[in-house]
Amino acid sequence: MKICIAAAALAAFIAVPARADNWVATWQASPQAAWAAQEFALPTGVPATLERQTVRETARISVGGQRVRVVFSNRYGTQPLLVGEAHLSLAAPAGGGAADRRLTFGGQRGVAIPPGAPVVSDAVELPVAALDKLAVSVYLPERTPLTTFHWGAQQTGYIAGGNQAGATRLQGAQPLHGRALLSSIWVDAATPTAALVAFGDSITDGNGATLDADRRWPDYLAARLSKDGVAVVNAGISGARLLGDRMGVNAAARFEQDVLSQPGVHTAIVLMGINDIGWPQSIFAPQEAPMTAARMIAAYRQLIVQAHARRVRIIGATLLPFEGTQIDGYYTPAKDALRHQVNQWIRESGEFDAVADFDALLRDPAHPARMQPRYDSGDHLHPGDAGYEAMAAHLARLF
Repeated sequence: MKICIAAAALAAFIAVPARADNWVATWQASPQAAWAAQEFALPTGVPATLERQTVRETARISVGGQRVRVVFSNRYGTQPLLVGEAHLSLAAPAGGGAADRRLTFGGQRGVAIPPGAPVVSDAVELPVAALDKLAVSVYLPERTPLTTFHWGAQQTGYIAGGNQAGATRLQGAQPLHGRALLSSIWVDAATPTAALVAFGDSITDGNGATLDADRRWPDYLAARLSKDGVAVVNAGISGARLLGDRMGVNAAARFEQDVLSQPGVHTAIVLMGINDIGWPQSIFAPQEAPMTAARMIAAYRQLIVQAHARRVRIIGATLLPFEGTQIDGYYTPAKDALRHQVNQWIRESGEFDAVADFDALLRDPAHPARMQPRYDSGDHLHPGDAGYEAMAAHLARLF
C-alpha cells in the first residue's frame, strides 16, 4: 500500500505542468579570487575594500526578455557580504540610467550573501531587447572586502560615496577598471532560447579590444547570433589555465559553475591552454616545470566528458600563435612546438563536437608562429578588434 501511495504521489507530481518561464543567461563575468599585491606580478586594479559606497557596473546583454534577474557573487568570500540596496536600469550615457527598477531578494531590498555563494535577485519586470546595455548599482553599507572580483572587465564601472544606487547619475564617482560583485544577468525570454558559453582566458575576456566598445569576440558573436535566439555569455578570465590556479582557479574547478550551471546552456566553446604553455618558467610562474601535451589533453577530456554528461555541445578552439610576446620567458620555440602538438590533437582527435581553428584563421602565412599584423592588438598575444571580429565570423559558421 505504501508503495502504491508513493507511486501515485510521484505521478501526480510529474503531471503538474511546468511553469512557462524561459530563463536564460544573457551576460556573464566569471568570479575569481582577489590576490594580495605581494602574491603576483599584476595588480588587481580594484580597491581592497568598499564601505558606505555605491558600485555601478554596465553590461551589454546578448538576448532580451520581459523580465530580468541579476546574480551577485561572494564565491571566494570568507564572510557574509551585505547588499544594502541594488538597482537595475537601462544604461544611459555618462554612467546614468533610465527605466530604473529596485532589485529585491525574497521581497527584501537588501540581502546578506553567504561566503562561497551567489545570490539571485527576484524577477523584475523590465522589458529589454537584444544587445541592450544595462546598469546594475549596488550599495554596500558595511566594510566589504573585495575577495571576489573579475579582473578584465573591458568596461569601465564607477564607485561613488554613499547610497546612490537609485540615482540617475552618480555624484563624485571614480572609475572602476574591473568588476566587483556582478557575475550574471538572466532574462525570461519570450521564445525558447539557448545559451552559448565562451570558456577561456584573456583572449576570450577581451584583452587588446577597445575598452567600453563591446569588441571582444563573444561580443561580436552575440551581435551575430542574438537575432537567431542564441545568447552568448563570456566565461573568460584573464590568466586562466586548464591546470593551474592564480588568476582564477583551474578549468575543471570552475567549469560546473561558470558553464554547465548557466541557465539555458546548450554549447560551450573552449579556448584555453596558451597560459598553461607560456606561464611555466616565465615571470608569472618561474618555478613551474614545463607543460606537456599529455597533461593538457587529459584536462580537455575532463571538460568534454562533463559537458556530454549534461548534454552540452562542446567546441574546441585551437591556440593562437604568440611569437613576439614581450612577457619575459613566455614564448620559446619549444613552447610553440607544444602548441602545435596540442592544436593537432584538437583538430584531429574527433573528441570535441566541433573545432574552431583560430590558429589557421589568424596566423601569418609568411610567419606561422606569429599572428597576422592586421589581427594583432600589438602585443603579439591578444588579437585586436579586427582579430576578434574575424574569430566571431568564423565561429558563427558552426551555428
